[in-house]
Amino acid sequence: MSGFIESEILELKEKYTDSIAKEIVSFLNANGGTLLIGVRDDGVVVGVEKIDETLRKVSDIITFQIEPNPQDEITSELRFADGKTIIALEINKGSRNLYCQKKYGFSSTGCSIRIGTSCKEMTPEQIKIRYEKNFIDTEYMLKRKSSSLDLSFRELKIYYTEKGYHVDDKSFATNLNLKTTNGSFNLLAELLSDKNNIPLIFVKFQGNNKASISERSDYGYGCLITSYEKLRNRLLAENINISDTTVRPRKDTYLFDFDSVNEAVINALVHNDWTISEPQVSMFHDRLEILSHGGLPSGMSTNQFFEGISKPRNTTLMRIFLTMGLTEHTGHGIPTIINRYGKEVFQIEDIYIRCTIPFDTQVLSQIENVGLNVGLNVGLNKTEKKVIHLLIENTAYNAEELAEKIGVTKRTIERTFVSLQEKGFLERVGSKRDGRWMVTK
Repeated sequence: MSGFIESEILELKEKYTDSIAKEIVSFLNANGGTLLIGVRDDGVVVGVEKIDETLRKVSDIITFQIEPNPQDEITSELRFADGKTIIALEINKGSRNLYCQKKYGFSSTGCSIRIGTSCKEMTPEQIKIRYEKNFIDTEYMLKRKSSSLDLSFRELKIYYTEKGYHVDDKSFATNLNLKTTNGSFNLLAELLSDKNNIPLIFVKFQGNNKASISERSDYGYGCLITSYEKLRNRLLAENINISDTTVRPRKDTYLFDFDSVNEAVINALVHNDWTISEPQVSMFHDRLEILSHGGLPSGMSTNQFFEGISKPRNTTLMRIFLTMGLTEHTGHGIPTIINRYGKEVFQIEDIYIRCTIPFDTQVLSQIENVGLNVGLNVGLNKTEKKVIHLLIENTAYNAEELAEKIGVTKRTIERTFVSLQEKGFLERVGSKRDGRWMVTK
């Protein structure tokens, strides 16, 4: 005889019953375990007769009766003991802080936990503590599996190399926490990979509302750092300026304070809840709106937010942005915006934060349409303007690709690079072989 004995990590069931849902939840809320169907409490193997039907019922429980969905945490298999077939459910400790039976919700009846050989109802206080942790878990991105299995990180490795870090291909993903404890790529890895399915949208509207879209650009579907640089270049190009040459030194007035907008964008990227959706930047005739999802992190008050107290939702992503020199851990971003535009530019809701940057009325009064920075293009020839436009869209274009898109020779593009460098519009980042051209104005 097999001699199975129930323990803290082993539950025996003679046959399928609906109470299996409670057993699964208990293991998820504890340290995981194994549930065997077809074995009596005394360890005697009786087997499962209607195997397909039982597997279907178990699958329905896992898919429809437990919240959050625990499919990634449970595997089922057929085993043979004493000449009979039994069903084994291997249940991992849940990656989320709290699981329940949907029909009872997050109540003591719905939330059970394995203690010894029994399933005990959790107390309201235990449930409250675990439930709140779901909203302050700064490492959810590390636990959630990527939707793509085959990811590469060529661009990210270039960024680290440019910062002077030694890149070891074998340990790179592990050192940056790009894999789950099971060895699969996680959501953070997907965000930073060369190719992914995550957009980063910039939308222009013709007026002061969303009635009519004039342009929609997507800078995502790749490494988030590269996507940010593309969006940053676009915003630089949109920041029209007017010059007063009657005074010395010349006075330049810009459509918006770029430092404030840049801080708002970085905050949106770093603090966004990426399980909901990506941030979005919208440009209207009179303002910019930067929207991020998730609201304030749990435990943070509005006053703490305005004071610049740093409590990142995505700790590891924040650390990577710090390493790249894109942000600082000083919390000065929000105060920078408030000092320039006031607290009223922030709309803080439970599920999102919107930052609205108004445009300078003096600049608006002198332009008819807010478009690509026309001041930027003064003194540039047609080829130079086209190169800038294309590099704003994609910093990875090389001379040969630009030549083909514009319809000129590669030599012409190379001369254009030199000219734009001398005029201060382009900067070479990285090596000649692996580097990129960045628009600096």
